[in-house]
Amino acid sequence: MSNTEKIIWEIEEFHRNIEKWFQGKTENEKDLYNKLLSGFSPDFRMINGNGDTVILSMLEDWLPTVFGKFPERNIQIENIEVHYSDHHGLATYIETQITGETTNRRQSSAVFLLNEEKALWLHLIENWI
Repeated sequence: MSNTEKIIWEIEEFHRNIEKWFQGKTENEKDLYNKLLSGFSPDFRMINGNGDTVILSMLEDWLPTVFGKFPERNIQIENIEVHYSDHHGLATYIETQITGETTNRRQSSAVFLLNEEKALWLHLIENWI
């Protein structure tokens, strides 16, 4: 798999899985939880659309509080653009979350660490659009 393919796969796979998590659609909650977190570097850091900083341990603690909380939420990813070097990747994309009548859109920029097997989320910045 090329570095571009690793990054795109990680973005799309994470969002497929977080949608299942929000909807509570899984036969094994623990496996899905582990799958969600397996794509993150231990040094992961995010600045969300509200400007708040989130680190990996905070994400680990937050996920159980939203399992099944949004059974109607759908997530769409579009306009993925990827640039990379031998060890790092930068991706930008638009994420749209639709929950009933409410739609939230964000422009995201993510830095990934690349290794032989996969791309790991290192840093994510989300801006509301």
